[in-house]
Amino acid sequence: MSKAALCVGINQFKFLPQSSWLQGCVNDAEDLSGLLGSAYGFPPKEVVVLRDAKATKKNVVAELSQLVDKAVDGTADHIVLTFSSHGTQIPDTSGDEPDRLDEAFACYDINNAGDAWDPDTVISDDELSAIFERLPDGVLMDVILDTCHSGTGLKSLDLLPGRRPRFLPAPTPRAVIASENSDVRTLRDMVKAAKHSKPVLMAACRSDQTAADAYFDGRYNGAFTYHLARSLRSDGSLGRADLLKLVSKALKAGGFDQVAQLEGTTAARKAAWGS
Repeated sequence: MSKAALCVGINQFKFLPQSSWLQGCVNDAEDLSGLLGSAYGFPPKEVVVLRDAKATKKNVVAELSQLVDKAVDGTADHIVLTFSSHGTQIPDTSGDEPDRLDEAFACYDINNAGDAWDPDTVISDDELSAIFERLPDGVLMDVILDTCHSGTGLKSLDLLPGRRPRFLPAPTPRAVIASENSDVRTLRDMVKAAKHSKPVLMAACRSDQTAADAYFDGRYNGAFTYHLARSLRSDGSLGRADLLKLVSKALKAGGFDQVAQLEGTTAARKAAWGS
């Protein structure tokens, strides 16, 4: 298979105070890009890594579009997107969300526009769906998201030593339209627009849970990414569903209240990651 990937990791944010910065996202991107090369045969020149200031919305969308273009023009039949950063929410303008909120992913230049985050500085789930819709038949796209998808599971994680939630609340309370109990878009919703080849998505947690930025082996990582990479190195032949069970078991053993999520076809769930 011809292969290409985009790995995004954002610890620092241009317009956010340092108290909102993260520590493990760049390591996530570098670890996963290295794993793609060493274990899955991705050529180094075909793996783009965007870190911190390079990961503006403009740059991320441009590189992701180029990645999908390689699938469209037939130069790559396995493409991978990994994204480690803050997750957040923005008001839904298309009217397709019951809770009137779109899930979104923070880029380096995330900034507020009044009571809400500026949509030109975050990537919404609708925008990802539009890009995924372009995938042609026969292309495998693996997506790994190590962010929170809502703030309903924050609890007291940010008070625990060495751990921080990967979620940004709205800039002001007035922008929070939904209650904490409202449902948010699921991974299935994010890929439902894909007409031909549907991406296989792995996410760090349920919508009501928190994805943790945490300290492991002398450095920071996303808890999900750390255990996913470790499990893949240990036994890359496991089917994706079994792999996610192993990762969630390791998270639970480490005291993390997050259950890794998987969305894909039945065949993809049974097959090993990358196949």
